[in-house]
Amino acid sequence: MIRPLRLALPLAAILSLGACADMNPSTRNVVGGTAGGAALGGVIGSFSGNAGWGALLGAGAGAGAGYLYDQSQQRSYRDGYRDGRSRR
Repeated sequence: MIRPLRLALPLAAILSLGACADMNPSTRNVVGGTAGGAALGGVIGSFSGNAGWGALLGAGAGAGAGYLYDQSQQRSYRDGYRDGRSRR
């Protein structure tokens, strides 16, 4: 039973990356934050015996962090664009 999972899980992870190909950068930042937060939350939660709750809380925190990161990137781009236009 373990042997097929050794092949199936990495294969599923690699194939799922293709789902991000048509995303805009904002969506990609939020989804990336969600996935990273869920993974980290699951690992941290497994130490206390609640990996599911840890992953759920981590996904929420990661989605928020991804959104805030995206907003800061957009603000920096707008500010730089505005400064470049004003110097002409």
